[in-house]
Amino acid sequence: MNNHDHTTSEQTSTPVTLGPNESIPNDTLTGHSYDGIQEFDNPLPGWWKWLFVATIIGSPPYWAFYHFGTEGRAATARYEVAVANNARLQFAEVGELSGDEATLVKYMNEKSWVSLGKSIYQSNCISCHKADGSGLVGPNLTDDNYKNVKQIEDIYKVLVNGAGGGAMPAWKNRLSQNEIVMTAAYVASLRGAPAGASALPPQGDVIPPWPKLEEIAIPENDAATKTGDVGTE
Repeated sequence: MNNHDHTTSEQTSTPVTLGPNESIPNDTLTGHSYDGIQEFDNPLPGWWKWLFVATIIGSPPYWAFYHFGTEGRAATARYEVAVANNARLQFAEVGELSGDEATLVKYMNEKSWVSLGKSIYQSNCISCHKADGSGLVGPNLTDDNYKNVKQIEDIYKVLVNGAGGGAMPAWKNRLSQNEIVMTAAYVASLRGAPAGASALPPQGDVIPPWPKLEEIAIPENDAATKTGDVGTE
């Protein structure tokens, strides 16, 4: 026997000293013994076991509801909607926006406002265009082909007035002016975004790239707007 074994033997053979009001319970033992240490057979309370069983039974519906149900149920999606509701309060600071080229290019390049546009899009557009914009009933928004758009401000016009004989509904009576502008800016930002294998094939004609931010003249009142004022990051 080496020194370690000798020490262990001495430690396990040392009697336990109990206080005057202490005693070893006469409870059932499990029959397990680890280095001379035995354990009592104290089962978990019944309520704890049933709670554990309930979590197992409830996990498949929970998983199916949040991962295979209607898009937008996930916690991240609900968070983005909450952020959008908060950000809408900031519209008062920028006033009513127009859907012109300069405004759309400006806001599609500002992360906090793009996040707002995304949340509005996810609340209203994913049933036709999917969450990633790759198209379902409506066309793919991530490629360079467009059916009703020749320039960036046409996205705003399509959102306002609809297109395709009603296949694309008009949103002018459903969303506010600024919500439409932010949605148009977000849709414009989807161009060139990665699309999965299930993305719809290109429809319509290839159009020139969107103007770059440095190529356009931003009105003074817009240029003074600070992204950090939005408070969504």
